[in-house]
Amino acid sequence: MKKKLIKSLLCISMTAMLAVGCNANTKKSEDSSNKSNVKAEAVATEKVFVTPEWVQSVIDGNQKESDNYAILEASWGTYKDSPTYTKGHIPGALHVDTSSVECEPYWNLSKPEVVKQGMLDLGVTKDTTVILYSSDPSAVSRVAYAYLWAGVKNVKILDGGLTSWENAGYKTDKTVEKATAAKDFGTKVPAHPEYVLSIDDAKEKLANDKNFKLVSIRSKDEFLGKTSGYSYIDRAGEPKGAVWGHAGSDPYNMEDYVHEDGTFITADEMVKLWEDCDFTKDNELSFYCGTGWRASVPWLIAYDAGWNGMTVYDGGWYEWQMDGSLPVQVGDPNSKDVVYTTVDKLSTDKAAK
Repeated sequence: MKKKLIKSLLCISMTAMLAVGCNANTKKSEDSSNKSNVKAEAVATEKVFVTPEWVQSVIDGNQKESDNYAILEASWGTYKDSPTYTKGHIPGALHVDTSSVECEPYWNLSKPEVVKQGMLDLGVTKDTTVILYSSDPSAVSRVAYAYLWAGVKNVKILDGGLTSWENAGYKTDKTVEKATAAKDFGTKVPAHPEYVLSIDDAKEKLANDKNFKLVSIRSKDEFLGKTSGYSYIDRAGEPKGAVWGHAGSDPYNMEDYVHEDGTFITADEMVKLWEDCDFTKDNELSFYCGTGWRASVPWLIAYDAGWNGMTVYDGGWYEWQMDGSLPVQVGDPNSKDVVYTTVDKLSTDKAAK
């Protein structure tokens, strides 16, 4: 009886061990089968817009040129201010504050050393593949433009943002990631000062260069001087000689440059968009808006297409209207009703309500 009991106990013990071993192997097998191994075609360094599949292939280590990468969700403020970061972000993504690349009084790009330090704090150097995304196409474009200006060689934007990521079936995470700071950016900032047009250069070119076009990436009401578009800008109008280049219905909407699914229009679609405009891509173009966000969108589309010589007039209408002596236009410049005057003669009741 005692031997039978011992034998039975041994049998039960071995069965339990086998069951545990089996479960462990099954778990290991399940983990292995769930591990992602997405492969996608390589994307040239100078191309900006990428698919969710390409981003996942980077995460999976299947893009050799992007072994050193950073995924950044862009929006104004800290990660706590982000509309999406704490609700779910791409695994491993850090949050980048748009204020890390621009500052008052004009909301121009910040001093080079400030932009550089902001990148280093996020572990970004010139050789980091930076993958940006946002729920706001203007915000993500502003950071991408600033990083390219600074000297990051490989800057990407996840086309369609987090929505495209989730629609592709990829998971999100709520972990608040902490960056490992870098020490050496690797080159002088800015590496590409030619991407920015100063207000002085804008004035000179408007006066003397017939091939130059200062392109307003603002709503039609802003362009016509019906509203400044901003609660903190009292005067409405445009620099004299500016031409309209479409945008959206307000400063927070870029529907003319973004599809309904959140993906950016192509360069060919942008050329078609400009068919009713007073310029073509063969002009020397400098884009501007109120403070630089929206202007970065067509600049990036042009950069992605390999167009050369495009700039952003960084100060935009905000900086222009701070100088009372500067010439302005109010109304459609192709209409007899357009008014040409100076900033100091403009009414100060045009702030957006």
